[in-house]
Amino acid sequence: MALIECKNAAFGYEGKAAVDQLNFSVEEGNYLCIVGENGSGKSTLMKGILGLISPMEGEILYDGLKSNEIGYLPQATDIQKNFPASVYEVVISGRLNQMGRRFFYNKADKKAAMDKMEMMGITDLRNTSYQELSGGQRQRVLLARALCATQKILLLDEPVTGLDPATTREMYQCIRELNEKHGIAVIMITHDIDMAVSEASHILQLAETQIFFGTTKQYKKSKIGRIWMGEEEDD
Repeated sequence: MALIECKNAAFGYEGKAAVDQLNFSVEEGNYLCIVGENGSGKSTLMKGILGLISPMEGEILYDGLKSNEIGYLPQATDIQKNFPASVYEVVISGRLNQMGRRFFYNKADKKAAMDKMEMMGITDLRNTSYQELSGGQRQRVLLARALCATQKILLLDEPVTGLDPATTREMYQCIRELNEKHGIAVIMITHDIDMAVSEASHILQLAETQIFFGTTKQYKKSKIGRIWMGEEEDD
């Protein structure tokens, strides 16, 4: 079943499309990597999926999924590093979009936060200040926060930026386990094409328009895939 489907969609700003001709779907359990040069429309598409901007053309459909049920891990920023809160406070804030008119976290919210911290192996950091964490620990906390918002799909925007190689491998392994063991669909923006073809089930490549969508196996055999993997020269 397709959780998200784009049909002839275009997204942009002030009447100008940043990315168009989008025709792809993400089904339960998929692991989709979105690749492309800077300025190719990856971040604009992510905003469209999150419902922050509406399609200029075409449509984006959600099957059994609301925009506030999508877990989102944005790119790391210096502001995030200095966030003055405990790990628990950061994680449980992932429930805010689902609180409706409630002003306080209920038992379900608190249980979700504890469950996601345990899933990410950070329960022992519950009372630690977010500011005191390493880069890898911060990403695990933010991933637990994103998981508090969803049971079906995660959107990850360059989740390993700034991490050392060992921590990067750990993060990719963590994401793989969420996808394979817990059945959570993943949509990830990345510049790491080697990781994409080794980890993802599907590839979406953009260049201000959609130039490839299909399985990773199909991508490896395609001309654009071979060029990006350095196996064929671009004429």
